[in-house]
Amino acid sequence: MTNKRKLITPLMLFGLSSLMMGMYAGLYDPSFNNYLAQVHNVSEVARGGLEFPRELPGFLVVFIFTALIFLADTRIAAFSALLVSLALWGQGFLAPNMAAVVIWMLIWSTGAHLFMAVSPVIGLRLATSGEEGRRLGQLGSLESMGTLLGIIIVYWGASRFHFSFGLIFAIAAVCALIASIGLFLIKPQPIIKPSRHLIIKKKYTLFYLLNIVFGARKQIFLTFAPWVLIKIYQADVATFAVLGFIGTVLNMIFRPWLGRAIDAWGEKTIMMMESCALIIICLLYAFAGKLFTASTAVIIIMACYISDQLLFSVRIARTTYLNRIAETSEDLGATLSMGMSMDHGVSMLIPLGGGILWAHFGYISVFLVAAFLALINLGLAFFVPAHKKESLSL
Repeated sequence: MTNKRKLITPLMLFGLSSLMMGMYAGLYDPSFNNYLAQVHNVSEVARGGLEFPRELPGFLVVFIFTALIFLADTRIAAFSALLVSLALWGQGFLAPNMAAVVIWMLIWSTGAHLFMAVSPVIGLRLATSGEEGRRLGQLGSLESMGTLLGIIIVYWGASRFHFSFGLIFAIAAVCALIASIGLFLIKPQPIIKPSRHLIIKKKYTLFYLLNIVFGARKQIFLTFAPWVLIKIYQADVATFAVLGFIGTVLNMIFRPWLGRAIDAWGEKTIMMMESCALIIICLLYAFAGKLFTASTAVIIIMACYISDQLLFSVRIARTTYLNRIAETSEDLGATLSMGMSMDHGVSMLIPLGGGILWAHFGYISVFLVAAFLALINLGLAFFVPAHKKESLSL
C-alpha cells in the first residue's frame, strides 16, 4: 500500500489537475463569446463593460490570497478549482438573464484568478534549481494537452451533435471538479510555504510595471480579438474550436521550448522578442482588412489570433524573473498575487474604453492602442537584468 502511494507523487497529481484545468478552458473559452453574442445578444460596448465584473476578482486576488493564509497552497488551488466548477454549472443552467450571468461570472473569475495566482508557486516548488522555466513549460504543455481535448469535444459537439452551451459548460464543470479532487489529494506539506501578507517593494517595481502593461494588452486581445472574428467575419463556435485546436497543438510544442529558452537565454531576450511579435500582430489586426481581400484578411487575422495564444505563454518569463530576483522565498507568492491584482486593476477598465473606441472610431483604433502598449512593453523589457547563468541546451 505504501509503495502504491509513493507512485502517486504530488507532481503527478498536480500534472493531472493542470490537464483537467486545461480541458475545462478548452471547452469554456472558445464558447464564451459566442454564448454572449448568441444567447444574450451582447453589443460591443456591453461586451467591453462585462470585463469589469469579469476581471474584478483578479484585481482583488491579492486580498483573497491573504484572507486564505490559513490554507496550504494546494488547498487554495483545490478550492479555486471547485469555485470554477460550481460557477460553470450555474452559468450553464441557472443564468436566464444578464444579472445571473454576471453573478456566476464573478464566482468563476474568483476561482480562475485564484488558481492562476497559486499554481505557479506550486509549479516552482516542484522544480529543481536552475530548471524552473523547464518545469513550468512542462506543466503548461500538460495544460495545453487538456485544452486540446476540450476543444476537440467542443468542435465535434457543436458541429456534429449541436451541443447546447449548457452541456458544454457542464462538461467543463466536471473537468474542474476532477482537478479540485486531484489538488485536494496532494498532502498539504509546507515544503516552502510562502507568506501571504500584502507586499509592495521597490525592488519589484519593474515586475509590477510589466504586469500592468500586460494586463492592458492582454485584455484588449481577450475581449476584442475574438469579437473582430465574430462581428466582422461571422465566426461561429466551431471556427473558434478549430483555431483553439491549432493554437493548442502548437502550444504543446511551444511551451516546453519556451521554458528551455528562458532558462538558456534569459527573460530579457524572450520578453523583447514577444514585444516585437506583438507589435506586428496588432498592426496586422488593424490593417489586414484594408490591405488584403476579405478572404485573405480573415486568414491573416486567424493566424494572428493563434500567434497571440502562443505569446500568452511568455508570462512564464515574468514568473521566473521574479523567482530570480526575489529577496526571499516568502516574497514569491505574495508578489505574484500583487502583480496579478495590478494586472487586473488595468484589465477592468481597458475593455470599456476599448468598446467605446470601437463604437466611435472602429476596431482599428483598438488595435493601434494595443500596438502602442506592446511598444511600451518592449521599452520595459530593456530594463530586465541580463541572464547570468550558463547557456543551457535547448
